[in-house]
This record gives sequence, structure tokens and C-alpha cells, in this order.
Amino acid sequence: MPYSYRELIAWQQGVEFVVAIYRATAAFPKEEIYGLTSQLRRAAVSIPSNIAEGQGRLTEGEFRHFLGQARGSLWELNTQLEIARRLNFLAPHQHTSVQNQADELGKILNGLISSDLTRQKRPSANN
Repeated sequence: MPYSYRELIAWQQGVEFVVAIYRATAAFPKEEIYGLTSQLRRAAVSIPSNIAEGQGRLTEGEFRHFLGQARGSLWELNTQLEIARRLNFLAPHQHTSVQNQADELGKILNGLISSDLTRQKRPSANN
């Protein structure tokens, strides 16, 4: 595992995704500032934050738990993006762009979770 969470591609892409969500929600209706805008932004921020927090924990089990939390936040955000699309808060090209980023981030997170689980199942070299 990398020494710092900053070395994790999932964290790096997660931070870029937060920036994209903030930009995409900047033009949302002002009455949504405490509604969908806030929900999307908080869910987005939660993704790299959970990755960083998990990497800072003492055990692999804790790290896995926080990676699961990050993935859960991403799935929550996907639902909110769909709602924003249906309400026409996002232009089709904006929705496609952030949805593609979300899908790619999901693949990266799933890969990290899978590699972490695979590493946990392997017998140690001392066995």
C-alpha cells in the first residue's frame, strides 16, 4: 500500500471529481443551495475524504471499511446526479461529463477494494 493517501489514484481522481461537481453545481438554482447542491457537494467531498481517512487507519480492515464508505458516497452521488438531470439542472453534456467521471472513479475504487481484498486472502510468505 502506498505510504500516503495522496499517492492513491482513487484519492487523486476523487479530488478532481469534487472540483467537477462544484463547477457543475455552480449554476444550479439558488433555492437548491441547501438542497441538491449541498447534497451533491457533500457526497463528492466524502469520497476522497473517506479514502484518506481509511488510509490513515491502523488496520487493513478499517481501510476496507472506509473504501466501502467512499463507494457508498459515490453511489449516493450517482442518484443525485440522475435527479439533477431529470430536473434539468445539468445540461446533457455536463451530466455526461460528470457521470463519466463518476463511472471511472467507481471502477478505480472497485479495483482498489478488490486488490485490498485479494491481498487479505493471500497466505503470508511465512506459511
